[in-house]
Amino acid sequence: GSVGSPARPMQVEHIQTSDALNKAMSLIYQNMLCFLSNLIWLSSNLCSNDAAQPWQFGFQDGGSPSYEGIVELHDDIMFYLILILVGVAWMLMSTIRNFNWNHNQIVHKYLNHGTVLELIWTISPALVLIAIAFPSFKLLYLLDEVIDPVMTVKAIGNQWYWSYEYSDYVDQEGQSIEFDSYMVPESDLEIGDLRLLEVDNRVVVPVDTHIRFIVTARDVIHSFAVPSLGVKLDCIPGRLNQFSLVINREGVFYGQCSELCGVLHGFMPVVIEAVSLEQYLAWLSDQISPLFNKEGYTPCIYLCNTHLPSVC
Repeated sequence: GSVGSPARPMQVEHIQTSDALNKAMSLIYQNMLCFLSNLIWLSSNLCSNDAAQPWQFGFQDGGSPSYEGIVELHDDIMFYLILILVGVAWMLMSTIRNFNWNHNQIVHKYLNHGTVLELIWTISPALVLIAIAFPSFKLLYLLDEVIDPVMTVKAIGNQWYWSYEYSDYVDQEGQSIEFDSYMVPESDLEIGDLRLLEVDNRVVVPVDTHIRFIVTARDVIHSFAVPSLGVKLDCIPGRLNQFSLVINREGVFYGQCSELCGVLHGFMPVVIEAVSLEQYLAWLSDQISPLFNKEGYTPCIYLCNTHLPSVC
């Protein structure tokens, strides 16, 4: 009994150390689970809105076939980039490992050239470029075509706001829909509004409708860009540029001017609201003659060169 008694404090200390280690490992395990759950939640919410999110690494949710084509082209090119990265990294690492000073101290004088290898690394990039070029040019020409649009919206860039014209619709006096769109100041924002992205007058368009946008500028070069719709086009003074757009779901899509246009360049957002055809026609009625609508009357809207039904 006297021989075994001195070992008891060491045994107790060993048990305490083991308990502390188990608690530390349990705490590390809980922290890792919390980190993984937060990471999964963050990755699932990266593209949760039609506007840019803080610390966003992925794309926004697509709202048009143009955007879907751009993302598909990106994924196709990323496949070739990963192949190139793996191949080049493997060649570099194998060269460093097999031909360093420790593994091979003898230099072969015929090791500098290889006809077959040079043909491979010359022809392979050309084939990769051809594989990338065909879908790229196809998408480029599809985005550039504007065939038989249903309606036209004109966007004019100013320092530092946007002006919009719906020239297809006129009232009985021949006046079309025209309005300016300014950024809402931070002091006037309401709950749910996005800072530096909300405007006082949105561009309202119907879904599932072929729309032609004509863009230009009055003073300096601007850029009309809405990422979630796959739209980005320069607005040049004295020149008209155009693009076609089909929005396949309802929602509010945010963008900004993407060309340095002066001191307030970051304060001229673009907001496009896609609604159903019925809501769009109601909005048209309100824009043409809001006074009549307040009194319960429905004005007559004349549609010029469109396939939308008239509202009378």
